[in-house]
Amino acid sequence: MDQRVDDYKDLIAWRRAMELTKAAYLLARMLPREENYALADQIRRSSVSIPSNIAEGYGRTGSKEYARFLSMARGSSYELETQIILCVDLGYIQEADTVKAIGLCKEVARILTRILQSLVNKQEIKTH
Repeated sequence: MDQRVDDYKDLIAWRRAMELTKAAYLLARMLPREENYALADQIRRSSVSIPSNIAEGYGRTGSKEYARFLSMARGSSYELETQIILCVDLGYIQEADTVKAIGLCKEVARILTRILQSLVNKQEIKTH
């Protein structure tokens, strides 16, 4: 299997984040109309932020900048997960409808955490 990364679109984190964004948009459509410019908009924004920050970080020079954008993407995945949980708690959507999105939130956060840890380890090796 070819593990080569020639472009940010080759990154597993970006691919999963795109899946997550699509799932989040579907959930946002399920919200009541009065939430369209509040919670639904926030869900769309935080979900789009995840793959966008992964891509932007990939395009930056240096691992410190890359790590900063990956960290923002990870934070947005936690933000999105919180918003989805809130939707369930408010009774806007059923928990069963959130399984895919919540699973992807957790998966993306785990992948980003591993990449960030790898970048930190590389930095430590370079400084010693």
